[in-house]
Amino acid sequence: TNVAQKVAATSCGGGSTSTIAADSTVAIMTAADPSTLAHHDEGLAAGARLVLVHGFTQTSRCWGPFGDALGEHHRLRLVDAPGHGASGHANAELPEAARLLGATGGRAAYVGYSMGGRMALRLALDAPELVTRLVLIGASPGIADPTARAARHEHDSALAERLEKIGVAAFVDEWLAQPMFARLSAAAAHRDERLRNTASGLAASLRAVGTGAQDSLWDRLHQLTLPVLVVVGADDHKFVSIAREMCARIGANTEVASIDEAGHTAHLEQPGRTADAVLDWLRRTR
Repeated sequence: TNVAQKVAATSCGGGSTSTIAADSTVAIMTAADPSTLAHHDEGLAAGARLVLVHGFTQTSRCWGPFGDALGEHHRLRLVDAPGHGASGHANAELPEAARLLGATGGRAAYVGYSMGGRMALRLALDAPELVTRLVLIGASPGIADPTARAARHEHDSALAERLEKIGVAAFVDEWLAQPMFARLSAAAAHRDERLRNTASGLAASLRAVGTGAQDSLWDRLHQLTLPVLVVVGADDHKFVSIAREMCARIGANTEVASIDEAGHTAHLEQPGRTADAVLDWLRRTR
């Protein structure tokens, strides 16, 4: 199916070694290393590597059909973000989280959703030699206004306290009840997988890498010279505006892919359309 019918794309002017047949798929769990993040590999063994890092309360196994589609053409390294899944480093702030991500993924193209997108963006700015291409899904460079950022930090701290009080299951249910996740099916929400997380890990993550805790990266976006794709659900109006401004700040090496009939979690709500957009862009930016 013609990708143009599905999305609107805008251009802005350390573990064990395995031998695998070239045409096979892989699913290798790598034990957590204190110097890296927990992760596993899937997809086409002979394909170019994509490193995927998820959003808050998710794990490396929350990519669903979108991840499956990418894995038909690429070897995927699926990472548990700090404080999530089997990864430690729950108190890692954004610069350290980005460094750990780079140590885990190595030189590759990176795909990050929301919180994971902010980590991948920071990695691309701090260690551009590691990031060949960057796909950001529903992600922002942070909050530029200091007053608004402080208010968000206070809000995130209150959320962390509530999480510690009510536990993971109740918190995940409240989290998924937010309007931005209203379109997710039960399968796409990956509730059971989210429950693998711990209250202490998620609370520490909120305090360390919540949007209110990170430095704004808006003024550094012009430093990005690699190809960047900003993916946004067409109905996620706040992030549509953010995506357009990011595109303007980064420059001609950026495209925005707007996914029809999708909100904040475009890759979970419309996995086929989002995968088509990302794969088409990856083919064109080799």
